[in-house]
Order: sequence, then C-alpha cells, then structure tokens
Amino acid sequence: MGEPRAYTHGDVTVTFEGSRCIHAAECVRGLPAVFDTARRPWIQPAGAPADEIARVVARCPTGALRMTRRDAPPEAPDERASITATADGPLYVRGRVRVVDDEGRVVDAGPRLALCRCGRTGNVPFCDGSHAEAGFRAP
Repeated sequence: MGEPRAYTHGDVTVTFEGSRCIHAAECVRGLPAVFDTARRPWIQPAGAPADEIARVVARCPTGALRMTRRDAPPEAPDERASITATADGPLYVRGRVRVVDDEGRVVDAGPRLALCRCGRTGNVPFCDGSHAEAGFRAP
C-alpha cells in the first residue's frame, strides 16, 4: 500500500491513500467544500466543521479516506461486521476488519475497505477499479 497523504487544519487531519481509492465519489458528492478534485490541494479540511467531514469520510467505502481529530476519539468501526457485494464491482467490508496474508501478517486493518472480486486488481486483495475496464459482470 502507498503512503497516505495528510491534510490538516486545526484539530482535524484527513488522510488519503490513493492506491485504495476506486472513485466511488462519496466524498466529492457529500462535501464539495472540502473534497474537490479540480482544486489543489483537493482536500481542504478548513472548508467545513469537523463533524461534517467525519460524516462524509465515514461514507468512503474503501477506507481510502480516514480522519483523525485531536478533540475526539478515532472513528469507531461498525459493531457488526458486514460485507456488501456491489453490482458488478467489489465487496464492501465494514466493521472491525483485519486482512491477514497467508503467513499471518496483518496487511491492513480498519473500519472500511473494498475487496476485489473480479480477479483483475493490481492491488491484491483490494479493489483498484479494474472491474470497470475488464467489463466484469457478477453472476
């Protein structure tokens, strides 16, 4: 996984890990004052109150966006784990998630992620959007 980029304003830091992003666009639709891909930097935490940013970050299905606050505890994962198969796309996983490789090493841990189910990803086991280019159709 690539190193996340951090965007800080006051007590809020939003991190973005581009290798996990599949352009679901929950961020830009949810809070364009903070998330605007036509602007540089494209994430500007000064554009909205921390609670609004947290609400939109939590909608990111891949975990590419995460947020920390000095004035609040970290994002709490959903109490119940869930896996949702998207139409012709990845598996969205939410909850206390840990991905472990065949040698028992933790590859990733977090409250949200998207797993590949087309078999074409270049970022195994995570979705990288390859399903769209491959024309993947779920059975």
